[in-house]
Amino acid sequence: MTVPHQHASTPGTATYQDLLAELKQHMAELQALREQAIEALTPAVQDMVRSGSRDVQRIEHTLDKLLGVACLPEGLTLFKTLCRHYWTLDPQATASYVHAYREMWDTDDQSDTDEVAP
Repeated sequence: MTVPHQHASTPGTATYQDLLAELKQHMAELQALREQAIEALTPAVQDMVRSGSRDVQRIEHTLDKLLGVACLPEGLTLFKTLCRHYWTLDPQATASYVHAYREMWDTDDQSDTDEVAP
């Protein structure tokens, strides 16, 4: 006699809904971390731009961090602001950051009006 296949999950086995709920939780946590990073980086970007900072190491370190949050509108705004400032110091290095942004976050369906260029 053959026992029909049952769809009930066994203890310790996550269902699709459980996995989806866990993924949503992790995404919410990641979103919160990105928002905290933006909040923390905003004064640094404002200070560098306002003071006309020429500290390339600090600028690049900040741009590296901003790349991770440039998927959010507020993060992209900070990234653009610092890129525009850095452009006056090193256009070639700035272009490499813009390229890195495009590699990470640009989608094929974005319009040309969403460009990051300084």
